[in-house]
Amino acid sequence: MRASSFYRLLTASVVPRPIAWVSSRSGGGVLNLAPYSFFTVASTKPPILQFTSMGHKDSWRNITETGEFVVNIGTESLIDEMNDTSAEYDSAVDEFETVGLTPQASTVVSVPRVAEAPIAFECEKHLILDVGNCSLILGRVVHASIRNEVLADDGLPDFAKLAAPSRLGRTEWGLTPATTVRARPLK
Repeated sequence: MRASSFYRLLTASVVPRPIAWVSSRSGGGVLNLAPYSFFTVASTKPPILQFTSMGHKDSWRNITETGEFVVNIGTESLIDEMNDTSAEYDSAVDEFETVGLTPQASTVVSVPRVAEAPIAFECEKHLILDVGNCSLILGRVVHASIRNEVLADDGLPDFAKLAAPSRLGRTEWGLTPATTVRARPLK
């Protein structure tokens, strides 16, 4: 099977995939915003998030140059903007401006977060690891901003209130699904 066929097979099979909507800034000051659906938690102590860049895209270059980025968590109401920022813009293009989003100053890092996104994790580069045709980008979370309207009574994000879309195969996006609860069994 060709590499492009495996890509399509993997992305249609490993679903749903959460989206890291990564904001970064070039060494020259140009803002970049791009969604990455190869995204997960890599460590909780210290808190480290990981996303995968296929090739050396603007986010990779910016993080390599500055050592900072923000993982924004988008919502179903922002799905069009998230999708629009996946276009292959020239590195001189500011995606915030192009798609009509508001850059909001972060608390710790110099890269802005997406004001419209309810959750933002400010990150400092921990490690970039090349694997095949991709780069795993790991960032240590140095600050989290979470809007109250997506929180449950226990102070954590409520899945239904957050309504974060996911990527599926082809051009399909996943919307907030029905959930079920299962307590972990005790030994």
